[in-house]
Amino acid sequence: MARAGIGDRVEGFHAVVAAVQAGRAKTVRIERRRLNRPTYAALADDARSAGARVEYVDDVRDIALTSAPQGVVAVCRPKEIVSLEDAVAATDPAALLVFDHLEDQRNLGASIRSAVAAGFRAAVVPKRRSAPIGAAAFKTAAGTLEEVALVEVSSVPEALRRLEKLGVWRVGLDGAGERSLFGFDLLAEPVAVVVGAEGKGLHRLTAERCDAIVRIPHAGPAESLNASVATALAVFEVSRARGWVS
Repeated sequence: MARAGIGDRVEGFHAVVAAVQAGRAKTVRIERRRLNRPTYAALADDARSAGARVEYVDDVRDIALTSAPQGVVAVCRPKEIVSLEDAVAATDPAALLVFDHLEDQRNLGASIRSAVAAGFRAAVVPKRRSAPIGAAAFKTAAGTLEEVALVEVSSVPEALRRLEKLGVWRVGLDGAGERSLFGFDLLAEPVAVVVGAEGKGLHRLTAERCDAIVRIPHAGPAESLNASVATALAVFEVSRARGWVS
């Protein structure tokens, strides 16, 4: 099981719906005024059917961890953590996101949301010195974190070494990369897209364990892209190269 904190508090309508559907919700608190909406009434019914306790409150913001919980919060069982081998097997060919100490959990959540839309089903995150996968990440991911095989590792470089042994190419995103992301030939192969921290990019040891470092070409004067925007471009380029989207 995951360490305490990964998915044990979920907020936002879509995130809570997904947690209920995944069978993780233990207690769901909904604002009474929301029950005149069929979607919230249905959520309450579904939560009860799934074995969760449903409570009605005047305002969930008093107990929420995010600034806009959309009238619903849930206490859940932690999200299950899987092995790196299981994550590699989640898609064929393998397609993983590897986060190299991303610092903003909203960026992590947005990246996961884009990755799932592009066909990715696995992500690798470090246990320490990175954004917590908390309520804000689950809310931003809008339910898609429930669709991801999540791996926690003590060392990102060591995880990349293990991925090499599992036959997965390691492609890092960095503005200083010599090759363009677009049309890069390895993306159709089993691949892990490695995303660096906001502003800092990839750590040296992480970059050294990558088979290639690619950049996103700019037509305008922007110095760099937001981490979640860069990730979205990368995962959809992988998807395009494989024919998953057209």
